[in-house]
Amino acid sequence: MSVGEPDEGGGPTTGAQNGGSGAREMTLAKTLAAAESAAPVESLDVVARMLREHLGAASVSFLITDFTGGSVVRLGMSGSLDTNGPARHIALRGTLYDDVIRTQRPSVEDKAGGEGALVRIVAPVTNRGDAIGLLELFLPEVPDTKVMREIGETAHALAYIVIANRSFTDVYQWGRRTTPLSLAAEIQHRLLPASLACEAAQFAVAGALEPADHVGGDTFDYVIDRDTVQLSVTDAMGHDVDAALLATLAVGALRRARRAGADLAEQARQADRAMRDNGRQGYVTGQLLRISLLDGRTEFLNAGHPWPMRMRDGQVQEIVPEVDLPFGFQVPHTYRVQTLDLRPGDRLVMLTDGMLERHAVNLDLSDLIVSTRELHPREAARTLIAAIVDANEGRLQDDATVMCLDWHGLGQSQRDADTGADLTGASAPAADSSDSSDSSDSSGSAPQL
Repeated sequence: MSVGEPDEGGGPTTGAQNGGSGAREMTLAKTLAAAESAAPVESLDVVARMLREHLGAASVSFLITDFTGGSVVRLGMSGSLDTNGPARHIALRGTLYDDVIRTQRPSVEDKAGGEGALVRIVAPVTNRGDAIGLLELFLPEVPDTKVMREIGETAHALAYIVIANRSFTDVYQWGRRTTPLSLAAEIQHRLLPASLACEAAQFAVAGALEPADHVGGDTFDYVIDRDTVQLSVTDAMGHDVDAALLATLAVGALRRARRAGADLAEQARQADRAMRDNGRQGYVTGQLLRISLLDGRTEFLNAGHPWPMRMRDGQVQEIVPEVDLPFGFQVPHTYRVQTLDLRPGDRLVMLTDGMLERHAVNLDLSDLIVSTRELHPREAARTLIAAIVDANEGRLQDDATVMCLDWHGLGQSQRDADTGADLTGASAPAADSSDSSDSSDSSGSAPQL
């Protein structure tokens, strides 16, 4: 979504229209209605035009986060998108964009460049803690409180617009891919939940996955029902398409059983049976977790999977469970459901063995979990993954996957999140933020929209 072409430095062209004062009020209902009337691929452009007319914006852009959460892609107008090649991405580390996503607070940048200088506003586009992207616009003057509120509401509306339209077009999927996906990676990504993070009053959860060069079969999943929240992490044996197909069977069987109301033991039995009944040679390890939102009782099941880690009062403890066989083993076995002591303030980390890569032996995962304790699960999960990738010099031998759950407890049933995120649990700005690369893509040139 972009109205007003950026100049060679990444900023907008000048010539902002001073039409804000006389324009009709831009309400949430009108924004959603206008987007609904447009084609799915053009819905964001409609909102951009509304902002330009209402606020006199010189340019309006939507930037979508990629699959890794490490960069954003500026989506141009539907007629200017060249989706034949990989999207050009803007690395987040050390930028204003990164700080806005981390803090979930809008930023106003007024460089006081004299007459004709524009004010830059960047606002988070988020739904239930899932950082979908950013809204960026350039205005002729510093906005007042009312205008900032309208910008925040519009950014929140954009989250719903993206969610509503991404099932009808591949544009948003294209924008989230900084490199072409292999067939195995394509299958793997389709097994992940549509939103990689979620906030509720009782908890916040986020997952992150970094595929290996030869994609393995890692997946993670979560679902929130009326009375429970359920999480799972699985890891299929092998690499490439064979592993992806094994993962598809396991995830499909787990979801089918879960949606039929089965308990953890029955979910595991059905996943195990799906492996054996469909002629697949191989197995899938897994860990299933179920938390009651009525009394906080927590149950979990371990099918040959790496143990979970719990941080409580700044101390990390590895939870040692009763371990059962992975799904798909051709010998008689059962699955045992165990209880887990989970208290308000605890952080639970579930991972796959790619997080324990042999090249990362000098990386203390427990220390890293402690050092990221002040981060939202969204940033904590990405930081853990990034540390493993860095320790392996960017080349993983196996997929690395992590899920991070913060348990707040049953003391409240609602959260304060008017703009899509609970600000009380948001991360602080990055210490090295300098905004030096906001307007350049990976090759160092300004994005051409």
